[in-house]
Amino acid sequence: MTFYGYRRPDGRVGVRNHVLILPASVCASDTTRIVAQQVAGTVTFSNQQGCSQVASDQQLTMDVMAGYAANPNVYGTVVVSLGCENCQMDLVVKAIQERTNKPLKQVIIQEVGGTLKAVDIAVRYAKELAAEASMLQKEEFPMSELIIGTECGGSDPTSGLAANPVIGEMSDRIVADGGTSILSETTEFIGAEHILARRAATPEVHDRIFEIVHRYEAALRLVGEEVREGNPSPGNKAGGITTLEEKSLGCIHKGGHSPICAVYDYAKQVEAGQGLVIMDTPGNDPSSVAAMAAGGAQVVVFSSGRGSPTGNPIVPVIKITGNKLTFAKMEDNIDLDASPLIYGSKTLEELGGQLYEMVRKTACGKLTKAEALGFTEMAIARVCNYV
Repeated sequence: MTFYGYRRPDGRVGVRNHVLILPASVCASDTTRIVAQQVAGTVTFSNQQGCSQVASDQQLTMDVMAGYAANPNVYGTVVVSLGCENCQMDLVVKAIQERTNKPLKQVIIQEVGGTLKAVDIAVRYAKELAAEASMLQKEEFPMSELIIGTECGGSDPTSGLAANPVIGEMSDRIVADGGTSILSETTEFIGAEHILARRAATPEVHDRIFEIVHRYEAALRLVGEEVREGNPSPGNKAGGITTLEEKSLGCIHKGGHSPICAVYDYAKQVEAGQGLVIMDTPGNDPSSVAAMAAGGAQVVVFSSGRGSPTGNPIVPVIKITGNKLTFAKMEDNIDLDASPLIYGSKTLEELGGQLYEMVRKTACGKLTKAEALGFTEMAIARVCNYV
């Protein structure tokens, strides 16, 4: 099977052709919003970080910003900074250039004379890049070029019974094609980490699975908190999930049955053609999806038993539910109804094939419902409070 996409100078393949207007900090986010509103073909997001962060916390923000610019769905990037933030322009540019050689422009608000002058310069840069991007022609590529992120949010029992197994079937097919599938949400491995570890391709991967789970639990205990006090969420409980372990046993089905070949830290660059891998992300949906996009995923598949509108600025997010009532109520947001698996009218193989084809068509350019609605929720994980 093949799809049509855009070959980038760094060799990777994008399924969208965005120009990213990247805010280096919270103080640049309004400026990038104004710029993106004026130039067709551009995208941006509200960056709530970028300043007043300690080193390890700032690194998460830097990795997401660099990863967004490097994501193959992005043609080129205009970085906008205020000028005095922790994430200085030279640091952001260096981090991006370490990941990619795509077109890159920069504007510093304090140096050019304020917001209006910065907008004028950035709009000119954005128009230039958007014009260049519009000249690119799509080419045909094998499915092995894809990195697929998998996510679940607002889970209920149908997630573990239907939607997540269907995602797992699709994931196994992507892996069989030579592609890469990312299993995320470390908090939702807890209680099932030993099952995942048995599937590790190497002893190192086996140990890393336990390490990221124990590290997450320990980090919360340092500040006197317990992960099970906030997970499952109220919505999970209202949907019928009773314990974190129960939730985890459903969550891990998104990884199908393939061996786990690597474990990546938050927002780090994922190597193509690796098969099934894990990324250490929180259970919070926008910040987990952001990490996989920063890692290079071109498409994300997201299950929700209760229903979710989540999208992303640079990556199409396909929504799937195993709850037929949720699909009926939120058809505007959800792309695929997996409930026929529960009622026996379709098999796992049939629905997995349907989702696989939906991924392929999305990679070819078909808009997801989140994209059509313009949903671009965005968050970045934190390791500590502001200072």
